[in-house]
Amino acid sequence: QLQLVESGGGLVQPGGSLRLSCAASGTFVVGWFRQAPGKEREAVACVFKEGGGTVYAGSVKGRFTFSRDNAQNLVFLQMSDLKPEDTGVYYCAARPARVTVCTSSYRQYNTWGQGTQVTVSS
Repeated sequence: QLQLVESGGGLVQPGGSLRLSCAASGTFVVGWFRQAPGKEREAVACVFKEGGGTVYAGSVKGRFTFSRDNAQNLVFLQMSDLKPEDTGVYYCAARPARVTVCTSSYRQYNTWGQGTQVTVSS
């Protein structure tokens, strides 16, 4: 059974960087989501197996990028110039193995990691 494990979260000062990793195998499409306290889950990015994809959240465009290392079954979210409003729990999620289309709808992802906390604060 597919399992996803995120890592790389932590406390960082505004303007700093973090790289999140998601150990994922056997799935074509992996999404990154985040959820701040009291807010709805937000789609951040979606990554295809070949490494292409899209960034959904307008507030992170130009600051967040994604990549994928299929040899190690890892998907990355590189976050730069972090802001306090980026604080939240970040999740990676997978769509069913046969699905090859990205979507920003979290309901279309059926496997989720446990989440990793990202806190941006001085």
